[in-house]
Parts: sequence; C-alpha cells; structure tokens
Amino acid sequence: MYISGQSLIVILFVGLVAGWLAGKVVRGAGFGIIGDIVIGIAGAFVASFLFPKLGIHLGVGLVSEIIYSAIGAIILLLVVRLVRGGGRL
Repeated sequence: MYISGQSLIVILFVGLVAGWLAGKVVRGAGFGIIGDIVIGIAGAFVASFLFPKLGIHLGVGLVSEIIYSAIGAIILLLVVRLVRGGGRL
C-alpha cells in the first residue's frame, strides 16, 4: 500500500487533534504531541472496528474522521484505565 505525503500529513493531523481531544475529556490534559498522535490513530482503529458493527455512521470528511477518532480514543483510554485499575472513570 502506498501512502502519499499528503495522506500521511492528514493522518497525523487527525491523530493529533483526536488524541488531544481524548486527553482533554478523559484525563484533563494532553499526552504530548507524539502521545496524542498515537492515541488518536489507535482511536481511529478502534472506531473503524467498532462503529460499523454498531451501525453508527457520522458522515464523511475531515471533521467526521476527527470525531470518529476522538470517540475511539476516548473508548480506548477508558478501557485502558479500567484494565490498569488506575482509578475511577
């Protein structure tokens, strides 16, 4: 699979914004640039796996991808927090 330079920039941007949003919602602060990107991209994978199975479709475009990724990242962070036992939700 070939990913162009523009596609890579869009993926990193969506991951950064989604990870930052998830960090604000779940923890109250971000995780740094690299952490936000990783959390956001992982959240996008979670959302792309989970949402079609639930029949959820938010639309197309950059904003919907950020929302998808942010919701997936929030779910991911909540599951990690539950598994680690690091506190309340």
